Amino acid sequence: MNTYQKSMRIESDSLGQLPVPEDAYYGIQTERARCNFMLTHERLESYPCLIEALALVKYACAEANRKLSLLDESKAQLIKEVCREISKGAHANHFVVDMIQGGAGTSTNMNMNEVIANRGLELMGKSRGDYRFLHPNNDVNMSQSTNDVYASAARLAVILYSAELKRVITSLVVALEAKASEFRGIVKVGRTQLQDAVPLGLDQEFSGFSANLAEELLRLEQIEGWLAEINLGGTAVGTGINTVPGYRKIAVEQLILISGVSLRSSANLVDASSNSSAFVMYSGALKILATKLSKICNDLRLLSSGPRAGFCEIELPSVQPGSSIMPGKINPVIPEAVSQSAFQVIGNDVAVTMAAEAAQLQLNAMAPLVVFRTLSSMKLLIQAMNMLKEKCIIGIRANKEVCAESVRRSIGIATALVPVLGYDAASQIAKSSLMNGESVARCALAHDAFDGDEQSIESLLDPISLLKPNL
Repeated sequence: MNTYQKSMRIESDSLGQLPVPEDAYYGIQTERARCNFMLTHERLESYPCLIEALALVKYACAEANRKLSLLDESKAQLIKEVCREISKGAHANHFVVDMIQGGAGTSTNMNMNEVIANRGLELMGKSRGDYRFLHPNNDVNMSQSTNDVYASAARLAVILYSAELKRVITSLVVALEAKASEFRGIVKVGRTQLQDAVPLGLDQEFSGFSANLAEELLRLEQIEGWLAEINLGGTAVGTGINTVPGYRKIAVEQLILISGVSLRSSANLVDASSNSSAFVMYSGALKILATKLSKICNDLRLLSSGPRAGFCEIELPSVQPGSSIMPGKINPVIPEAVSQSAFQVIGNDVAVTMAAEAAQLQLNAMAPLVVFRTLSSMKLLIQAMNMLKEKCIIGIRANKEVCAESVRRSIGIATALVPVLGYDAASQIAKSSLMNGESVARCALAHDAFDGDEQSIESLLDPISLLKPNL
């Protein structure tokens, strides 16, 4: 039997009393939420960007209240000092509320308020929970509502985290371009609808992957512009109740200053209080990125299929045995895992869309799900792309002989004969090559419509010259 008993303190709120761990910086409202919402077991501490963003918002609000002489100088300095600590990663284990929660984010806001208050009390030499000296609501949450600080922090969190996402995309793009350079000069058969098409450079194929992902950087940056519009200062429903003139302007200016993000105040705070459309757009961009990643991984699996009965044009790094029964089998597990991650992101986008649609009147009570699934998608994509680059892309090798043989045997190069002989004659040559197993060049020499020699046909059908004939 465990005889250890955790030391507790008793705190009170409008619903009564509740014991809270003595060593916890959070308080009674956080404890209630911790007990009520045991859903995903992913707590706020799993998303440091959200904690950082909320701490920065609290700092900006404290400074605005100080400048307007609403908050005592010493209290303001304490709040800002704790916010600096939290924004740098301190006290993360005290953010214990589940990411999915009722109350439109109130539990998240109160978790922050209580941690700031109790850490501030500790710095003052006071006991945790003795809110006579620094109160979570009266002082830390002064001039604020969950409905403006949580919404503003959520948008800031996505923008801050987006910098890491774009860095990882860029890193993967660079890795794919490096492979394209490595594969320059290797000609293979292109395929449309899984059927042989015209020749293609393996470098062109990988450069295509790179360009496909690179364009998502611009899309994300464009949508960040929409996320940068915040409702800080609107408080409960966008009317700014419990604030004084000038507060909103100062708070937003301070947040811009300490975050380094070009935020702006919404033109209509009532609309901004319930409007999650920017998250829907950003989540949609994440879905597009996920879709592209999965498509690339599908291609990598096809191109590496084999090693004897598939395409086998490239070899993926062997990272683990592939079968419990078939010796020597190696599966493309990294691309498979990336595709599964992409499917999860696509599912998250559905959840974000439905939660955004569920807004009613002046508030979206489902905002925690919007925030959770957006950040979750970003986190999963970052991890998946890092894994794909490090454990797959960097180690891919080309099977030059297989690529060359597929070109030699392909009937797709007969397409190059169309401008010279016409479509019908080129079709007959391609069909003849397929039927008798001879090369397209040999069949072309034997065709009545062709009056050139072997050198001219070889020049006409040279695979390298077919890669960029008019560019």
